[in-house]
Amino acid sequence: MKTYKLRFNLNLGKRVLRNTLLATAMSLGLGTVSTNALAVTGEAEKEELKFGFIKLTDMAPLAVAYEKGFFEDEGLYVTLEPQANWKVLLDRVIDGELDGAHMLAGQPLGATIGFGTQADIITAFSMDLNGNAITVSNKVWAEMKKHIPHENGKPVHPIKADSLKPVIEQYKDAGKPFNMGMVFPVSTHNYELRYWLAAGGIHPGFYAPHKGDTSGKIKADTFLSVTPPPQMPSTMEAGTIDGYCVGEPWNQQAVFKGIGVPVVTDYEIWKDNPEKVFGVSADWAKKNPNTHIKVVKALIRAAEWLDADNNKNRPEAVKILAKSQYVGADYDVIANSMTGTFEYEKGDKRSVPDFNVFYRHNATYPYYSDAIWYLTQMRRWGQIADKKSDSWFKDTAKKVYRPDIYALAAKELIAEGKVLKKDFPDFAKETGFKKPQKHFIDNIVYDGSQPNAYLEKFKIGLKASDKL
Repeated sequence: MKTYKLRFNLNLGKRVLRNTLLATAMSLGLGTVSTNALAVTGEAEKEELKFGFIKLTDMAPLAVAYEKGFFEDEGLYVTLEPQANWKVLLDRVIDGELDGAHMLAGQPLGATIGFGTQADIITAFSMDLNGNAITVSNKVWAEMKKHIPHENGKPVHPIKADSLKPVIEQYKDAGKPFNMGMVFPVSTHNYELRYWLAAGGIHPGFYAPHKGDTSGKIKADTFLSVTPPPQMPSTMEAGTIDGYCVGEPWNQQAVFKGIGVPVVTDYEIWKDNPEKVFGVSADWAKKNPNTHIKVVKALIRAAEWLDADNNKNRPEAVKILAKSQYVGADYDVIANSMTGTFEYEKGDKRSVPDFNVFYRHNATYPYYSDAIWYLTQMRRWGQIADKKSDSWFKDTAKKVYRPDIYALAAKELIAEGKVLKKDFPDFAKETGFKKPQKHFIDNIVYDGSQPNAYLEKFKIGLKASDKL
């Protein structure tokens, strides 16, 4: 309680000082100016803000921006509030109960195209790269290991779904379903899990919303269902699911509890994949353009702090995340991945320095090609029921992902000397499309400028003109 009162009093003091400076400026005929002489963004239209998040380590930029005072530096007084699940979080952003939120990268896209709840949501900030893994129960792992090559007594990584296929066949022969959990129908986890399964010849099932079927289980070899992230380990331990795809710390939690084994990380499925974004409603962004830029500035600074000097701040970040109001898991569980290592089978700890990336590799930039990848997977699995042109994919990406807002925030920070120009794309030349990406587990190359040609490359999944 004392900490809260102290922060409140500091916030109040800053607000009084700022308002006094503004009043003085007005009396001198200087007009409305920012207290930061280098800033070009006008005053925030809204200062008191409430942001939502799910208890995952990749909400870190929000927690750091709050704890390190980056929001306050922008004249913003933020409350961070954990949400029960991704649907509740999205609904509260749409209804205006939250000003913005830590979102799945596919959520603004799914909402905008009307899969599930229809609403115009945008993002001007990518929160991180990588950060997920696929975990299976001890029972399933014992069977998978029989089909995985080993070197020096340890499994050879990356582990492909080929080794899971005979296990699923055993379940089928016994008349039992093979169930797996993911966090939301338009989540990175759903698409990564489906991608990994399909690359191993396992059909993860189709959606058919035009027929009223949103189960995602049509023609499925394994049945995927939604489970909230913190509940993944206990749901698997209870035997309701046989494995899952989730963000940290809930894969490492399975290792610490001795109930399961992470078999592959999303870094191994798609190297440096975008994972979460900061999302706001398009209406909120229109009403609060200055506020939006200031929020993005604070988040960029938080991301830079998280990756600075080869992750030297990560131990402090882990202490922050371990607090009950953020992730609330044990320090050691969170640190296992946040500090550059990842433990697969108990005792098999390996160096994975880029398991969580928040700033380097232009992690914070909202690329159109990232958005288009999510849209191709929505089409591949039937969430988009009909054929769409390449221009539709591009136009939809540009409607939802907003690098123009991001660039304004980044340029201000560079001018203020708070970040380095070299850490960002060349904004004058940047197209929003990454070069063709080769680092997928099935070695299929992704070119975001040719989404329909990309869909034609897969053996499992809907092609451009297919319809269920």
